[in-house]
Amino acid sequence: MLIHDMTSREGEAPDAVELTPLSSYEGTLSSRVYLSLKDAILSLAYQPGQILRKGDICDQLGISRSPVSEAVTRLAADGLVNVVPQAGTFVARFSMEEIREGAFLREALELAAVEQVASTITKSQVTLLRRNLRVQQAFVEDLDVQGFYKLDTEMHNLILGFTNYRRLAAMAETSWLQVNRARQLILPNPNRVSDTLEEHRAIVDALEARDPEGARQATKFHLSQLLRHLEAVERDRPDLFAQS
Repeated sequence: MLIHDMTSREGEAPDAVELTPLSSYEGTLSSRVYLSLKDAILSLAYQPGQILRKGDICDQLGISRSPVSEAVTRLAADGLVNVVPQAGTFVARFSMEEIREGAFLREALELAAVEQVASTITKSQVTLLRRNLRVQQAFVEDLDVQGFYKLDTEMHNLILGFTNYRRLAAMAETSWLQVNRARQLILPNPNRVSDTLEEHRAIVDALEARDPEGARQATKFHLSQLLRHLEAVERDRPDLFAQS
């Protein structure tokens, strides 16, 4: 299984992390700092157990410590960092308990969504999903994992949006946060990316056929594969995971 090489140990001086410029985001200064740090954590640019040095972040982004501290408070509330008094702020290690809980919540939301959408989907909505799949295929052929990852997220959000429940996508994203970060461990595996594309096709095929049970089963299988791969990573690299 191909996973990111993570060899840093907690407390060691981290490699320099290039943060996304704040100009790429909207909102208040502290919100933009939060989003930049969050993206770096979710993409594994910051590795589990790695220390966040506020001074380095301030220097790189050209800001004072106050918005960085506010951003760190939000990241701690998300469960993405651990603030240890007198020691520093560390990127949280993965927790299989939190990953399983997030996967459970996301599955409940998505299964309900695809069942409903399978009964109401329109031709224009099918066209959007098919177009998304074509771009996914292009990213697979180009070996562009991050591009594929973005289209993967877009496809799931399209389906959730087709329910017309405005808060559903945000709820799903919140429940999926820890899983999203952990799945970066397996995305570099080209076989997993290709398999994911085929799983997506099965979901869209069932939706186009207006088959609620088929859409439900295809989605359930798709989501279960991710958890199965992550459990294998936990066995291979226990150092990346918090110990119960």
